[in-house]
Amino acid sequence: MTLTPAHIDSPSVWTDARLLYALEEVVEKELNRHLKVAKDWMPHEYVPWSDGRNFPGFFEDGEAWDKEQSKVTEVGRIALVVNLLTEDNLPSYHHEIASLFGRDGAWGTWVHRWTAEEGRHGIVMRDYLLASRAVDPDKLEQFRMSHMSEGFESDNRHSMLHSIAYVAFQELATRISHRNTGHQSGDPVCDRMLARIATDENLHMVFYRNLLKAAFELAPDLTMQAVRDVVVNFRMPGHGIPGFERAAAQMAIGEVYNMRIHHDDVLQPVLRFLKIMEIDGLGPEGLKAQEELGLFLGGLDAEARKFDEKLAARKARMAARAAG
Repeated sequence: MTLTPAHIDSPSVWTDARLLYALEEVVEKELNRHLKVAKDWMPHEYVPWSDGRNFPGFFEDGEAWDKEQSKVTEVGRIALVVNLLTEDNLPSYHHEIASLFGRDGAWGTWVHRWTAEEGRHGIVMRDYLLASRAVDPDKLEQFRMSHMSEGFESDNRHSMLHSIAYVAFQELATRISHRNTGHQSGDPVCDRMLARIATDENLHMVFYRNLLKAAFELAPDLTMQAVRDVVVNFRMPGHGIPGFERAAAQMAIGEVYNMRIHHDDVLQPVLRFLKIMEIDGLGPEGLKAQEELGLFLGGLDAEARKFDEKLAARKARMAARAAG
């Protein structure tokens, strides 16, 4: 691939259309790599079907849901609902990336492949939740209808570079959230299922992370600004879920996803791979974005430290109560 000289780096030169064209070869290379390492898997093989039974409604023998019917922990139940409802908005996500990246060539092939792989996640999670009676099925459907009826519009839909930067972090965040949910679920079957999903999410992260690296070679100033904007304003795509703020707080305390995890396990791995603070040859705007990014990360680490202290104190209080 012949990269356009890095100094040609301004919004007037690097339109979304030109960036799409310039990155096409990278997308094809990453798509081929992805297809070689990705393994197909069958969602139905991860579901404990023998645990399932009829719910009330059309079946005379239907049994009403009760949380005692499932071995899943409370924080596991909360996180599973948030994770599934996030996956449910796949039609909106597909519409957005298809509009940004197009449906032709390597870009289009990736858009459809990504959508097909993500579709498995919603299928297997819902089947698991219903068969294992891990969540109230009526509330789950009510939440799904409410969440999907609102649709989804990314904060970064205005810019292809911002969108690539966002998904590089968001795919890793989703992987971490799924993996930690499995660990905290109390159910080995759930843990195994979410580990399989997390493997997909990690491969998706690698695709976008490598694409982001190539964008830095093409347009370092604009890419640095996009990364700065995305990191500073990052929100998970499930933020519109009913009751998300309360659920997020419970997931933070339950160590599924919190500031420390976000800083250490999501932001830092991607930024280290990109060697973000070592990138040179930046213009004034790129240097400013790099400096602001460093300052923000320092502030986030300090906030995460305060959270760690509060969480440790809470654990100590709970342990003291249990001992007393």
